[in-house]
Amino acid sequence: MTATRVDAEVIRRLPKAVLHDHLDGGLRPATVVELAETVGHTLPTTDPDELAAWYVEAANSGDLVRYIATFEHTLAVLQTREGLLRAAEEYVLDLAADGVVYAEVRYAPELNTTGGLAMAEVVETVQEGLAAGMAKAAAAGTPVRVGTLLCGMRMFDRVREAADLAVAFRDAGVLGFDIAGAEDGFPPADHLDAFEQLRRESVPFTIHAGEAHGLPSIHQALQVCGAQRIGHGVRLTEDIVDGKLGRLAGWVRDRRIALEMCPTSNLQTGCATSIAEHPITALKDLGFRVTLNTDNRLVSGTTMTREMSLLVEQAGWTVEDLRTVTVNALKSAFIPFDERKALIEDVVLPGYEAAL
Repeated sequence: MTATRVDAEVIRRLPKAVLHDHLDGGLRPATVVELAETVGHTLPTTDPDELAAWYVEAANSGDLVRYIATFEHTLAVLQTREGLLRAAEEYVLDLAADGVVYAEVRYAPELNTTGGLAMAEVVETVQEGLAAGMAKAAAAGTPVRVGTLLCGMRMFDRVREAADLAVAFRDAGVLGFDIAGAEDGFPPADHLDAFEQLRRESVPFTIHAGEAHGLPSIHQALQVCGAQRIGHGVRLTEDIVDGKLGRLAGWVRDRRIALEMCPTSNLQTGCATSIAEHPITALKDLGFRVTLNTDNRLVSGTTMTREMSLLVEQAGWTVEDLRTVTVNALKSAFIPFDERKALIEDVVLPGYEAAL
């Protein structure tokens, strides 16, 4: 079956895997409105549809710093146990409704402490909410496994604390670690002690790189810090000329380092000019282990179904391409090999056959 014959409803039924998605960027607009009223936070609008449109418009600035600034309002409603529980549970249910069977959700617990919660309490609360969502999804016949990546904010001083929490909660739903925030001017090696601790404890981690900053950020994330995956990585194409891979690009491809690519988000932050010309297609065709992700579903006004549909409609992707990036994601997921293998063989591949 070719891409032109696959409609959005078929794509919605396809099993999906997402590795790069932020909890505080994926709330339901109506939930933001209701929680904001509860905590007394003023929003740009209290109409859920208008708020959803505001987020997308604000994010379409072509600037990563302004894109990140849109999180002011979502973070404002995620400072209580009640807000975190609801957001985490709804997060899972929304993914399940979109056909996602495996997800890694990331967030920075230090950003949820202004209401008096300690970082460890934030982690415990989010895990409780995710577990409730997974139980409801399974009962509804749409099971989804969701693990957590804890983030440190690269421009602040609590990265090591977040990394230590990833170690402490490694047997309680936390799968790994990431650093997030503005890339330019905040190199990952500034937090080398955190990454060395994670390596000592055998906790996997990914690093946002190659988005707002170019090849040096990718090189540092991999060769200095030791990341197992790269968040975004769109600027890796700067090391590819006329199909010939430079040393860094060759290292990434040949060692099957997953690139967590987020097309719509990259358009919004100015890292790509169009879906048709987004680097994900060229990198896929060159044999890189690309994965497809949403990044921030509320802020980008997107879903996995939408991201897949855009690539089918505007970049000529086939069903086989969609299956490839889904399998890629599971191959590089931060769960044990046997669990990854089972998801691919027992869920994804049969799911594609059944949907088509």
